[in-house]
Amino acid sequence: MSNDESFMTSLRSAGISPDDSEELQLKKSLLMLATGLVCVMSMLWLFIYWQLGPQFSTTVPFAFQLLLAGNLALYLKTRNFDLFRQTQLGLFLFMPFVAQWSIGNFITASGVSLWGLLAPIGAILFCGVRESIAWFAAYIFMTALSGFFDFYLADAVVASTKSVPIRTSVFFFVLNFIAVSSIVYLLLRFSTLEKDKAALRLDEAHRLLQIEQERSEKLLLNILPSAIAERLKNSSQTIADGFADVTVMFVDIVNFTRVAEGLTPQQVFAMLNRIFSSFDELAEKNGMEKIKTIGDAYMVAGGLNSAFADYTDAIADMALDMRDLLHRDFNVNQMHLEVRIGIGTGPVVAGVVGKKKFIYDLWGDTVNIASRITSEGVPGMIQVDEITYRRLHERYDFHEPQTIYLKGKGNMVVYRLIGRKGAISNQA
Repeated sequence: MSNDESFMTSLRSAGISPDDSEELQLKKSLLMLATGLVCVMSMLWLFIYWQLGPQFSTTVPFAFQLLLAGNLALYLKTRNFDLFRQTQLGLFLFMPFVAQWSIGNFITASGVSLWGLLAPIGAILFCGVRESIAWFAAYIFMTALSGFFDFYLADAVVASTKSVPIRTSVFFFVLNFIAVSSIVYLLLRFSTLEKDKAALRLDEAHRLLQIEQERSEKLLLNILPSAIAERLKNSSQTIADGFADVTVMFVDIVNFTRVAEGLTPQQVFAMLNRIFSSFDELAEKNGMEKIKTIGDAYMVAGGLNSAFADYTDAIADMALDMRDLLHRDFNVNQMHLEVRIGIGTGPVVAGVVGKKKFIYDLWGDTVNIASRITSEGVPGMIQVDEITYRRLHERYDFHEPQTIYLKGKGNMVVYRLIGRKGAISNQA
């Protein structure tokens, strides 16, 4: 980076606080850039005019330089941006007219009052459109006032002042137009480039936000059913629903603790993740809703989504697939894993528990029955309650009914599912 570029960068960033908004930073940068450009251009104007024009007229431009520099120094010390921009705009507006009056009129001053146009243009960039109206009105008033006096006092002014050569006057007309046009162009260019950069940053931030929203959405859908997730996003009310008929299944991995004793924590996690991920795929395949995992136990339900009418059959098919999956694919330390599976059908209450780390869970007698016939089951067997059996027995084969004792329920008849009728089963 060259010294000039480094100086301009330092100038634009002077007075900017990290707490400033992006819009305020841009306004401060523009005003500092405008101040630097006006100083450079007016110094060039001052030098040339001092060489070519009446030397007494250089007093006002020189005073303009001192006032700009002094106001800038005051701002850098106080960091009062509101005061700085108002006083700078005031200098941009009034000093060109004062310079014109000191030289003579519009013609002899070569249109130096054109520099005053920087005030309303700067007000648009540094303050805002609404604030710029007053500055533009002030510029029009000063121009009209100067024109009024020039019209009535032109002859007297020309007679009492030293005439400026026509070549000098023409040269400075050109110089004034070039200087003001250059300043305006550079300010607008810088403003446009910075706004384009801000727009790109905003687009990138929006893109990243969309990615995060999609990620959050995906995470939420992995925790909750889609319908529940949508309700949770749109309402702060408690979510609790009653379902008259739901089929609930618990799957318990038998002797998991003993099998895991010879494994590292990483191996235990990898094994559970592999098994439960496969169960998740089966749940999705059969259109069932995974509820939760508790240690080495897995809970899934059908009937929570009205789109699946044959959810009891789907639960039964899923249970058979789970049992066969472990027989076929998983072997840990030369030991085949087995599962106990219990299925119950009936009414449940479903809802979201908690506000932080919330879960979607089921409650009711149906859930208790499914859980208890799982824990009282035989490894490798799928046990179902009476209601589930009545729904499945025409399409599925079962062993003879068994009577088991359930804590809190007493004796209960359960049925052990073999498989679909006509299908070859791994179970005797």
